[in-house]
Amino acid sequence: MNKYAIIDIGGKQLRVEQGRFHDARHFAPVRPALTSNTKILINRVLLIRHGSSINFGYPWLKDAVVKGRILHGCFKKKLAIQKIYSKKKTRRTFGYRENMTRFVVDSIFFGGKNLNES
Repeated sequence: MNKYAIIDIGGKQLRVEQGRFHDARHFAPVRPALTSNTKILINRVLLIRHGSSINFGYPWLKDAVVKGRILHGCFKKKLAIQKIYSKKKTRRTFGYRENMTRFVVDSIFFGGKNLNES
């Protein structure tokens, strides 16, 4: 709980810890290349907390990397949109599901050291 990183991925900021999985949208510009068990490196690390020390980046930390792997692609919960035309007595319903990529964090490196081993 006291070792985590905040990363910038898919236009959002996520708090990640080792061994937990997370969902991200717009993970990479080339989507078909990302298959199950593909190893990934995330360099856009905004903050790292290790024990009582906190390291901030401006805008990102230069020597910080979050390593992980992709589990699978998934979908977000379906958003139902209903359009009602009041005077015509008609309505139209359609839905939207956002594509997500589920990944798990294997380790967090800062300054060449794995923070999860110490």
